[in-house]
Amino acid sequence: MIRIEFQKSEIAQLEQERWQHPDPRVQRRLHALYYKALGYPHQDIMRLVGVSAKTLRSFLRLYQDGGLAELKTLHYPQPVSALAAHQASLESEFRQRPAKSVKEAAQRIKDKTGVARSRFQVSRYLKQIGLSRLKVGQIPDKADVAQQEEFLKKT
Repeated sequence: MIRIEFQKSEIAQLEQERWQHPDPRVQRRLHALYYKALGYPHQDIMRLVGVSAKTLRSFLRLYQDGGLAELKTLHYPQPVSALAAHQASLESEFRQRPAKSVKEAAQRIKDKTGVARSRFQVSRYLKQIGLSRLKVGQIPDKADVAQQEEFLKKT
């Protein structure tokens, strides 16, 4: 059993923040520590909070190592895109001269950054940085050639 001594100010802070923290995972941690501060046995804390013994011990060790600040910190790895370093230049380029297709956008990204992505990934990336893909309607077969060229110049 892990023994921890709690100050009255820490108990009051746990009581308040266990309901107000925006992340439910942190709320669960704070609930477990609050019950520990009130003197509940580990079996009851596990049942009330809905965690295993190993998880409860990890919560308590987090608190021992860094206090409430460490308990509120989430250490989940988040992948970083290879295109993140080029986001500003790609965004300005596509705003100045939009791509006519996702395939063209993928090729331009590959030429500019050296990073190859599938059309689906490029479409999702463009949407993520705030650019939307515009679908162009079909041009009738017997249309005016001059109008078609003018339309292509505009897009």
